[in-house]
Amino acid sequence: MNFKRKNYFKRQTTLPEIGKDGQNLLQQAKVLVIGCGGLGSPVAIYLAASGIGEIHLVDFDTVSVSNLHRQVFYKLSDINKPKAEILANEIKIRTPFTKVTFSKDAVNKKSILKLLSAYDVIVDATDSLPIKYLINDACVISKKPLVYGSLYKFDGYVATFNVKDGKGKFSCNLRDAFPNIASDIPNCEEAGTLNPIVGVIALLQVNEVVKLITKTGKLLVNQLLIYNTLENSQFKMKLRKNDVINMIEVFRNSDYLDVFCETQNKELVISSTEFKKINSTSDIEIISVLNHIDAPIPFKVHHKLPYKSFDINNFTPNLSKKYIVVCKKGITSYDVALKMKEKFPNIQVWSLQNGIEDFN
Repeated sequence: MNFKRKNYFKRQTTLPEIGKDGQNLLQQAKVLVIGCGGLGSPVAIYLAASGIGEIHLVDFDTVSVSNLHRQVFYKLSDINKPKAEILANEIKIRTPFTKVTFSKDAVNKKSILKLLSAYDVIVDATDSLPIKYLINDACVISKKPLVYGSLYKFDGYVATFNVKDGKGKFSCNLRDAFPNIASDIPNCEEAGTLNPIVGVIALLQVNEVVKLITKTGKLLVNQLLIYNTLENSQFKMKLRKNDVINMIEVFRNSDYLDVFCETQNKELVISSTEFKKINSTSDIEIISVLNHIDAPIPFKVHHKLPYKSFDINNFTPNLSKKYIVVCKKGITSYDVALKMKEKFPNIQVWSLQNGIEDFN
């Protein structure tokens, strides 16, 4: 199908605030979207449809059935397929004027600075708190603007961080709002989320990216917008710059711990297939470390020990038993299994690989 770019974006370029010049700025822009889930999938689709010239998608995860109610650009036929690849293909089908690439590798401290270097704007669409801080800190060091979005139950949060003003100074970043990584905040998998808030926050992020690139409107800088779906209300929390923080030192001394499957010791993980074979034996005990202790689990659990309050020093195992630790995605459960093995070298313990989300 042949048509001109000016016809594709006609409704947008009709706006005098955008026009041809603004559209050209969008076409020249390179945007990195980290996370292709509830936030990242609509962010990427809408950015491409707005005319962003180049988008790179990053996500190590695959589509699961529990994603579909809020990650609406994935289909039943996409289950168990890589999110980044599926989303990239959707963009190619829908938007002929955007170059899209993708990576199925998880972002980490070693790779992130190089990853950011090629892009003009970074979008954080992840659901891992340590990774959000990793992205934020790397953007500050790299002097890259960051459009932040996050979710908690019925609330959503949006801000544009680290924007350079006319005097060469940078606006507030995530650590100006929350200096330290909280250890007791569950992600949307554990706390739950309603699908409208996901779309609302994603589109607010898109709006920030478009305004930032086209230099139009007022950005959410030095403030954090908090939107609540139940009250249909929003609040802007003012932020103050903390010039004492040495981000290079923070980056150097932080491990941004979020244990991904590819870094896990295979001797400490068990697949769902193997788990099913041995689960019925009498010497197996299941430990759930879900923070939401009433979350449904598709098998019997013997111990409920929320990860946010788990203390290995208060745990006394029965060394005649075998323990399997479970969580949503096999990340926090692996951390607990590792602590148990380090404290009790003779214990037989495994983490359920990929967690209960992929258990079938």
